[in-house]
Amino acid sequence: MTTSHPPVSSGPELSKRQINRAIIGVMTGLLLSALDQTVVSTALPSIVSDVGGLENLAWVITAYLLTSMASTPVWGKVSDQFGRRIVFVVATSIFILGSALCGVSQEITQLIAARAVQGLGAGALYALALSVIADVVPVRDRGRYQGMVAGVFGIATLAGPLVGGALVDAIGWRWIFLINVPLGLLSLVVTASALRGITAERRSRTVDYLGATLVVAATTPLLLYLSWAGGERGWTDPLSLGLVAVTVVLSVALVLVERRAAEPVVPMVLFKLRLFSLGSAYSMIAGLALFTGVVFLPVYFQAVKGMSPFTAGLAVVPTMMGVGFASIHAGNRMSATGRFKVFPVTGAALLVITMLPLGFIRADTPSWLVILLGVVFGIGAGFTLQPVITAVQGVVAPADIGAATAAVSFFQRLGSAIGVALLGAVLNSRFAALLDDRAGPGGGSLNEASLGSVDAIQGLAGEQRDVVVGAYGEALAAVFLTVVPFAVLALVLSLLMPESSPPEDGPADDVPEKEKAVGEER
Repeated sequence: MTTSHPPVSSGPELSKRQINRAIIGVMTGLLLSALDQTVVSTALPSIVSDVGGLENLAWVITAYLLTSMASTPVWGKVSDQFGRRIVFVVATSIFILGSALCGVSQEITQLIAARAVQGLGAGALYALALSVIADVVPVRDRGRYQGMVAGVFGIATLAGPLVGGALVDAIGWRWIFLINVPLGLLSLVVTASALRGITAERRSRTVDYLGATLVVAATTPLLLYLSWAGGERGWTDPLSLGLVAVTVVLSVALVLVERRAAEPVVPMVLFKLRLFSLGSAYSMIAGLALFTGVVFLPVYFQAVKGMSPFTAGLAVVPTMMGVGFASIHAGNRMSATGRFKVFPVTGAALLVITMLPLGFIRADTPSWLVILLGVVFGIGAGFTLQPVITAVQGVVAPADIGAATAAVSFFQRLGSAIGVALLGAVLNSRFAALLDDRAGPGGGSLNEASLGSVDAIQGLAGEQRDVVVGAYGEALAAVFLTVVPFAVLALVLSLLMPESSPPEDGPADDVPEKEKAVGEER
């Protein structure tokens, strides 16, 4: 299927000051959405004691993840049609409203609903930040700016537990949400002003309502399956398998609808581009591996090493520094050379190098060694987060930049969601088995009291605590070892991706001619 559209104007040439104002605005919104992915984790005990609903607590995180991920492709496509400015204003306003509702929630159901609203707005902010850069920055310079954006995203994601712990200790859990209101308003004012008159009017205003509905409908049961099957239900429970079947049926329906839609939310023609297809698969696998470090390194420091949430956050600061350094370095080198492939290859290789030794850590492993491995992991994450999206933007038509950016971002988030659910199940099952082996007749009650509860583990004393901490350390090692094959697969995919060297005004010169032709016919 092919479609033809009027050319999209790039707008007037911008001054460096105008570009910087736009970038600062969208990066502020990105910072808020990235922090909210992980900042809640350290506040969960305080939330439970205040609003109750322990049995539904996982939905405080799941509701945000579900709506943010499912809405990302829709936001990207709508921004292609209506322009980035109006979509950024709407999405940021929704995010601010959801944050305020979270901060004033009085019971768990209200909080879950408010988190869903917040996630709906957050789903746009990452993809829009990258799309705005593609609008206002020449192709050759995009790597530098998008490297900074990736650095902000990576650092904010890893800093979530540290920030959350500090805010909860200082002023209470509600402020991890309420602080978003003034910061979001600041981002809204700065960005709306900076983008005025910059991004050109988009082509068609025809909205693919059926495609948008199917994107959300196909994603939702998959996330429910990952959340439930990895928790209280088994992977082969009839309801769980039913959710998988619904996902498959709706995904097939989505492909069929999008192949015929005049303005598809997810343009199927993009998958004819080898770089887009391989880059999307790479982003999903790498997203699974990356979120392992984000989620489980702080857990190791708290549950096994006995650190407080804030101290554990400090222990991952070197990892954040690695992410920031690598992201900015990769962006600068891409801008200087126009080459990107070395970074996803190196990033995936560093993930393999990191996860393999982490697969053999124990409770008595020196903290400095785990922190050092975290730094290497952070460098790998920085090389992995952004270069693929920048390269994809160089080979798609300008009219599809938003949709392509959002699609790759969607696959990265999908990989993260799969990773958290899958690896959480590995952690729980391995921990329970180890505890049964080591705790003897009392193992069952000990497991029930401590499984998944850092506070309970730290509250144990003497021999019991040694048994639980030792089992938890080995269970976390099993999690990291499970990631190694995925990291190897990401490395293989990165090696298969074509190199690109985009000129100032068009697709990459050394991208295969067939791929450029597909981009041009869009």
